[in-house]
Amino acid sequence: MAEPLTLYLAAPRGFCAGVDRAIRIVEMALEKWGAPVYVRHEIVHNRFVVDGLRAKGAVFVEDLDECPTDRPVIFSAHGVPKAVPAEAERRHMLYVDATCPLVSKVHLEAERHHAEGLQMVMIGHAGHPEVIGTMGQLPEGEVLLVETVADVAHLRPRDPDRLAFITQTTLSVDDTAEIVRALVARFPSIRVPRREDICYATTNRQEAVKAMAPLVEAILVIGAPNSSNSQRLVEVGRKAGCAKSQLVQRAADIDWAGLAGLATIGITAGASAPDVLVEEVVAAFRSRYDVTERTIETARENVEFKVPRILRETVA
Repeated sequence: MAEPLTLYLAAPRGFCAGVDRAIRIVEMALEKWGAPVYVRHEIVHNRFVVDGLRAKGAVFVEDLDECPTDRPVIFSAHGVPKAVPAEAERRHMLYVDATCPLVSKVHLEAERHHAEGLQMVMIGHAGHPEVIGTMGQLPEGEVLLVETVADVAHLRPRDPDRLAFITQTTLSVDDTAEIVRALVARFPSIRVPRREDICYATTNRQEAVKAMAPLVEAILVIGAPNSSNSQRLVEVGRKAGCAKSQLVQRAADIDWAGLAGLATIGITAGASAPDVLVEEVVAAFRSRYDVTERTIETARENVEFKVPRILRETVA
């Protein structure tokens, strides 16, 4: 007889509105212009999603130089430096920008502060596509990157009284708050965002994990290793008291031996992981245990972003 196991499912989990929009943009572009459609960088950080779109005719590249000028190119949900669309226009390429509107909001914020003569401090992870894209909205040297509280002490701004800060949208809410406190302590006149830069979906998924962590012995976060928001969910789970919080890309990655003897396990998914992967993981547990499901719901989401007008227009 199968051992009993209670699975706690976090809600909300999985796709956010920005990811859903980006995937629809690629699918609609393929419908409108046919294959191949080129995509600069992974449209979202999830291999399952990328492979599915590749099978439909999307070609993923890292640079515009890899794209022919006679086929459409799509920019990923993470955003791109200003130089990228400028180069696409110079080459007379048809492009569609799938940047998440909440990332675009941060870009506009940075530009507004720059126009007022302020130097930007960006809280984020070096090398992440969103950080590269946001820093690339302004001239070299106008955005200073900090990753940790310790980095704040080493900042050398042009004018300590003429600063503003922005953040990557997929960070840990709690870790970012610590860095913000350090920034405000060192630079009391620093301009703070009017509204939180960390997106609603990142915040909601982290809150659900915090609520779930005390109830379970392990948490599985379904997501990709290069997904910032998924990695943050693992960290949040551990900090909230569930030491066995770990990332899995799909059911095949589950360490069954490491979970042996547990009676309660939590499951969530990063904002770029489709629900079909959650269903796959739950099915894998059901095949091995006598499963009882519980849902931990901390918020409800009804956000939807429109796709660009060019995709809503019919071909003449």
